[in-house]
Amino acid sequence: MELKRVVVTGIGAVTPLGNTAAETWQNMLNGVSGASPITHFDASKFKTQFACEVKDFKPEQFIDRKEVRKMDPYCQYALASAIMAVEDSAMELEKVDKNRIGVVFGVGIGGMKTYEEEVTSYAKTCDTIGPKFNPFFVPKMIADICAGHISIKYGFHGPNFITSSACASSTNALADAFNLIRLGKADVIVSGGAEAAITAAGVGGFTAMHALSTRNDEPQKASRPFSASRDGFVMAEGGAVLILEELEHAKARGAKIYAEMAGAGMSADAHHITASHPEGLGAKLVMQNALEDAGLQPADIDYINVHGTSTPVGDISECKAIISLFGQHAYKLNISSTKSMTGHLLGAAGAIEAMACVMSVNEDIVPPTINHEDGDEDPEIDYKLNFTFGQPQKRTIRAALSNTFGFGGHNACVIFKKYAE
Repeated sequence: MELKRVVVTGIGAVTPLGNTAAETWQNMLNGVSGASPITHFDASKFKTQFACEVKDFKPEQFIDRKEVRKMDPYCQYALASAIMAVEDSAMELEKVDKNRIGVVFGVGIGGMKTYEEEVTSYAKTCDTIGPKFNPFFVPKMIADICAGHISIKYGFHGPNFITSSACASSTNALADAFNLIRLGKADVIVSGGAEAAITAAGVGGFTAMHALSTRNDEPQKASRPFSASRDGFVMAEGGAVLILEELEHAKARGAKIYAEMAGAGMSADAHHITASHPEGLGAKLVMQNALEDAGLQPADIDYINVHGTSTPVGDISECKAIISLFGQHAYKLNISSTKSMTGHLLGAAGAIEAMACVMSVNEDIVPPTINHEDGDEDPEIDYKLNFTFGQPQKRTIRAALSNTFGFGGHNACVIFKKYAE
C-alpha cells in the first residue's frame, strides 16, 4: 500500500517562554531564558531552587472553573495547548468526520502534584481518622487522562492514547500519530505532550540523582548546553501540540500548511537506566532510522534541534553521534538546543522542540543556543560544529530533525521538511 503524506496544520503551546505558540517562538528567537526561582513550593532547603515554570497561566480562559479543579496542572497545560492548536488549524468541526480524528499524547510522569498532595494528606490522617482520599485522585493523576479530556472536549472518536518513554514521550507520540495517519487509520491527530513535575517530589527526586543544575545564583544562565561549566539540566513544565493531518484532507479544506512531517525513528541504548551511551550509539541509530523512514540523506538536513540537556555526559555523546552519522555535512548544518531557553520539559520536551523545528522550516531561521561564553569550551566537544551560539541564524531550512532521549535508553527522532506539491 502507498503511505499517505502527513502535514502540520496547527500549533499550540503553554511554556516557560509564553502561554501561546507565537509568544514561545518569538522568545526562542530572542534568546530569552524561562528560568527563575521556584514559586510552586518552598524550595529554600533544596539544592536546586530554580526551574523554568509556566508564568501567569489562567486555565479558566480555556476550561470551566469546576473542571479545572478536577485536573492536574499537566492536564490543564495539555488541554489549553490542544484548544489553541485546534483553533489555529481552522478546522470546521461541524463538517469533519470526528470518528477519524484522534488524540495521541506524550506524558512522562503525569499528575505528580496531585499524587504528592494526596499522599501527603494521607500521611497526616492515616493514624487518626484513617484514609481520606479525593475521589478525583486517580483520574487527576493518571498520565493518560489528558488524551481523554481532549477527545471529550471535541467528541473526537479516533485513536486515543498516550505514550510514555520519559523524555522521549512526546516524540514517540508524534511518531505514532504520524504512522496512524500514514496507514490510513485517521485523518487528523491532535498530538504533542505535557508535563508538570515542578513539585517538591519532582525536584527532590531529580536532585537526589545529581541530574539538575545547582546554579542558584544565576538561574537564567544555568542551562548551558555544550559548555564546559554545564552542571545538569533545568527542570521545566508546560505543553505543546501539533495538529497532524493527512495531506489530501488538509488540501480539501484549504488548510494552511506549516510543514510536512517526513519521517520518524526509534531506538534503544540498551546501556544504562539514566545515562546515555557514551559513544552515542543509540542516538546515531535513531537518527539513521528517521532519515531512512523519511527517504532522506544526511546532506538533506539543514537543522538539528538536539536533545542537548546541558548534562556532562549527554551533550558529548550526542555530538559524537551527529559527527559519526553526518560526516563532513555535520559541519555545514546548524545545531541548537532550545532547552538552553525552555529548560527540560521532560515528557513534553519533544513536542515543544518539534514545534521549533516546524517553525524553523516554515520561516527559514534557526533559534539559538544561549549561555555559552568564550573560554568555556569542553575539550570533549568539537566546536567546528555550528551550535548557533548566542543569536538566531537565517538560512534556508529544507528539513529539520529533532532528537529526544529518555531515561531507560529510549531514543526517538522526528523530521519535518518544507511542504511542496
